[in-house]
Amino acid sequence: MHISEGILSAPVLIAGVAIAATGTAIGLKKLDYDRIAKVGILSASFFVASLVHVPIGPSSVHLILNGVVGLLLGWAAFPAILTALFLQAMFFQFGGITTLGVNTVIMALPAVLCYYLFSPLLNKKPAIASIGAFACGFCSVLFSAVLVALALLFTEENFFQTAVMVAGAHLPVMIIEGIVTAFFVGFLQKVQPEMLISVSA
Repeated sequence: MHISEGILSAPVLIAGVAIAATGTAIGLKKLDYDRIAKVGILSASFFVASLVHVPIGPSSVHLILNGVVGLLLGWAAFPAILTALFLQAMFFQFGGITTLGVNTVIMALPAVLCYYLFSPLLNKKPAIASIGAFACGFCSVLFSAVLVALALLFTEENFFQTAVMVAGAHLPVMIIEGIVTAFFVGFLQKVQPEMLISVSA
């Protein structure tokens, strides 16, 4: 769901940088040193998941895993996702440097929102935890698609059809992300449940 360079207006780009910088600063402030390895692993997972993508207009469709990153990291999702997006832009030209702030917000802000919405459900009964995990994966992509649409609409009203197309194209991804997140959480509950203990947001 990378937005390419040369698409967005200057005000949208500046707003993206400001929000991304704020979120990253909060994430770094809340990040404990003993969680740095965990952040690195999840950042790498996000990086790899986003490598296989299908171009859709000015954006692209691919697995994201920002719901998983948000559940396990809270606000630390911002620096984790920022790092992965920066490396993707540098090595593979996915997105771009000027759109790095906006792309970070599109991926990381839904991750943090989903952390607050769904992480309390992970400590409930397995059935409730699975539903919460699926909803987290689904909604993280849904929220990201909405942010992509808003970024395009605030740039140019003529982008309305493109914004609708981008959001609609991600519906299958929302379902797949929900299933993947539910499977991931179920797996962790069996082998390493301490990873699902609510982090300090």
